[in-house]
Parts: sequence; structure tokens; C-alpha cells
Amino acid sequence: MLRASLVPAKVQEVPLLPSLDYEKLKKDLIDGSDRLKAFLLQALRWRLTTSHPGEQRDTVLQAYINNDLLDCYSNGQRSVLMLIQSKCEVVRQYTARLINTFASLAEGRLYLSQNPRLLRMLEGRLKAEDKFSLTRENVLGALQKLSLRRALQSTMIKDGLIPWLVEALKDTDSMSDYTLAYSVALLMNLCLRSSGKKMCVKIANEILKVLSDLLGHENHEIHPYVNGALYSILAIPPIRDEAQAMEMEDILRCYIEEGNADMIQQIEFIIKQLQSEEPQDESAESDDEEKEYNAEDHNGMEADLDKDEVLQAQQGELSGEKLLTTEYLGIMTNTPKARKKAMPGLHHSVDEPLQRPVTPGYHKAHYPT
Repeated sequence: MLRASLVPAKVQEVPLLPSLDYEKLKKDLIDGSDRLKAFLLQALRWRLTTSHPGEQRDTVLQAYINNDLLDCYSNGQRSVLMLIQSKCEVVRQYTARLINTFASLAEGRLYLSQNPRLLRMLEGRLKAEDKFSLTRENVLGALQKLSLRRALQSTMIKDGLIPWLVEALKDTDSMSDYTLAYSVALLMNLCLRSSGKKMCVKIANEILKVLSDLLGHENHEIHPYVNGALYSILAIPPIRDEAQAMEMEDILRCYIEEGNADMIQQIEFIIKQLQSEEPQDESAESDDEEKEYNAEDHNGMEADLDKDEVLQAQQGELSGEKLLTTEYLGIMTNTPKARKKAMPGLHHSVDEPLQRPVTPGYHKAHYPT
């Protein structure tokens, strides 16, 4: 005991969270009352957002995936994913929040991508929800994070998400900062693909006008994504012609004169692209390659996932971890997951426009704006 007391204290290990009875959980998520469903969706999300990054969070996520919590491996008519179409607004919102939380982690995105219907369900909700709703905000966040995956990017482009985003971005006053950042970042990720650029040719005037308006937006966090989208689409000759007809170079030079140091060099790159007379290099197309970007390793949860909780437990009601461990305790089956080596960070100069897909949370943490 004396010897032990003299040993320097080790860093306290983070305990693994108790296992849950996922069969009972999923049954109640499908058959329970709307209030119970909402409390369970909230508690399951909190388990991820409040867990310690590293082994504890990895183990929680792995348990969710191994037990197919969202029924991504299932083709059944009744599944937890279908709650995104619930008649109850709170259930839809809390389902969208949980999906957005899964999408914040690379393993979660891989899991979500296993269900071919998920993307269409999210796109449907995006168009059906009220523009001020938290459900739409979280659906948009989830789609933006899923756009880091190449196959899902292709589907979003085919489904016409670029024209939809351009239309939505004409009215930035009705967007929260979160919705604005994730809308512009999603637009950029889709415009980086050659199929996305081709889609932009049809709406060249509209997209150039929207992007040049966004350059003057007071929210400076969106500028790297606006610059990245502009730089990317100006590689296409018909879009360059349209930009020159709009005298876009004059607009860009106005922003240089305003002297925003972070923007100046990026805008100079864009002007150089605008003045270029090179034809589109078809050999540079890489749409057939099924490689994933380093961006696929983005992991990070923004505080917005848990903001403005509309669901509050009343006296005598259980919520959060207490609800899970009181009503849904399972047999201890936690097995620590081997940590993957972190991928090397993106090699990107802050001076150049972004040319790889990113998510706003990751970009903010890695590249000071």
C-alpha cells in the first residue's frame, strides 16, 4: 500500500458505458408512443455527443452499428430510419439530429451509406420541411457530411441538389448560420466533381450571381467554400464566358480593394482562373475513380447537434442515460475497438481556394479563417 501510494497517479481511464438491450430499444423506437420515441432518440444521441472522443465514443458507435440501430442493413417496411417521415414533428427532428450525429463520424457515414433509400428520404425531407425548422437544419448537416463520400456525391448531383441549393441560397436571411455554412459547403463539395460542374453550365448565370452575392456576406466563415465553388466551376469554358459577360472580374476586384487579407490571395487565384483560356481538360476527370478523399477521415461533432432542445423531461419522467440504463440495460458485451491510425491532414495552402471536399466543423478546426 505504501509503495502504491508513492507511485505517481496515472491519468484516469475513461470507463466504457454500460451495454444496452438493442432489441428492446428498437422495438420501442418503432412501436412506442411518440414521446417515448423522442426521448429514446435524444438519449441515444446524447450517448454519442457526450462520450469522450477515443475508445469510449468508438465503442458506443460500434455497438450502434453492430446492432444496426437505425436499420441501415434492413429492407423492411418498418424501420427506425422511417421515423424521419413521422407525422410527429419532434420525432422527425430528433431522428434528423441522430442521423446528423452519425454522419459526423467517418464510421457513421460508412454505416449510413449502406441504406440505398436513406439519401432519397433525406432529400425528400429537405424539400418538405419548413425552411426555419431544426429538422431541415439537421438534414442539411447530415447531407453535407455524407457528401464527403464519392458515391453519395454522385447521387446528390443526379438528384438535382445543385439547382435546389442555388435557389435556397438566394434567400440567406431565412437561414441560421449553421444552415448557411452547411448549404454553401455542400454546394462546393458537389461543384468539385466534373458531373457537378456540367450541371452548373445549365444554370451558369444563376450560380455565378448567387456566389458573387455570397462573397459579400457578413458571415466570413462561408467565404472559403464560396471561393472553392467559384474556382472549381470557372474551369468550365461556358461558365467562364458567362462570368466574363457579367463582368465578374470587376466584382472580384472590388473585394480585393476592400482589403480582407484572408480573401485577397484566394480571389487572385479565382481571377487567374477566370482569365484562363485553357479548354476543359477531359483527361483530368476522375469521376470513374472510386477513391475516397482524405476528407473521409473527418471526425468531429459540433455543439449545434444538441442546441435548442425542445424535449424536456417532466417530474417522474426518465431521460438521457438514466432512461437507457434503467429501462434498457443489456448484458455486458463491450469490446474495445482497435483505433485506426489517424490519416495525415490535408495538404492545402490557406492561400488557395479549397479543392477537396470538407465539412465546416473540420475546416474551422484545421484552417483558421
